[in-house]
Amino acid sequence: QVQLVESGGGLVQAGDSLRLSCVASGRRFSSNAMAWFRRAPGKEREWVAAISWNGGSKYYATSVKGRFTISRDNGKNTVFLQMNDMKPEDTAVYYCAVDLVGSGVPGLESKFDYWGQGTQVTVSS
Repeated sequence: QVQLVESGGGLVQAGDSLRLSCVASGRRFSSNAMAWFRRAPGKEREWVAAISWNGGSKYYATSVKGRFTISRDNGKNTVFLQMNDMKPEDTAVYYCAVDLVGSGVPGLESKFDYWGQGTQVTVSS
């Protein structure tokens, strides 16, 4: 059974940093692109960032570029999202996802095959 489990969320103040982790079990994803999405209150889930299978290519949404960094450790079957200079508009539930076929972009939900349950991130002003 494949599971993706996110962790690292919490309550922070504007300008602070958080690092999210997503650990996969039940299957190795070292050959697959992975991504982070988020869903803010009252909004649809949006793509945040994606990383290629070997970490050689990284892609970001305009709203987080320059502040967030996606990375991965294939030996640990884990993907990370380092979030710096956080803003109240970053408040959302953050999800990791796996794209078995493509590069993780464009960030269409239908392209992703496995999802985590999400971790809450709240940024106060």
